Amino acid sequence: MERTFAMLKPGVLQRRIVGEVLSRFERKGLKIVGLKLMQMDRSLVEAHYKEHVGKEFYEKLVSYTLSGPVVAMVLQGDGVIATVRRLVGPTDVTNAQPGTIRGDFAYQTRLNIVHASDSPASAEREINLFFKEQELIDWEDGNERWF
Repeated sequence: MERTFAMLKPGVLQRRIVGEVLSRFERKGLKIVGLKLMQMDRSLVEAHYKEHVGKEFYEKLVSYTLSGPVVAMVLQGDGVIATVRRLVGPTDVTNAQPGTIRGDFAYQTRLNIVHASDSPASAEREINLFFKEQELIDWEDGNERWF
């Protein structure tokens, strides 16, 4: 089973749509094996977004991510990285189709409401940044045979 990292950014909590966004992952059949509400500190935000250092949007991205709590999660399933990326939609919200999380809920790319790992290497790095191994629970899902 593959694992990926996803994070609901402060705008999701501020708009009170956490449950609605989480349900998209659950209804798809993905298993949540790690979930936590947290306030990130600057060092964690900088480590998470290190590939964007020096880009024109970097400081605004850091400020937005620090502006409120986030919901960090680890999702598990066959092909979960690609599946989550499809559910989330493109980063540029002007290209995000209705029916995707960004297409339905994000208005500005700069205030993007969700982050999703884009590769196995990113998923592993991001999971390790946000979760200790003992915080991940690979529980028995009686419905797995239906997915």
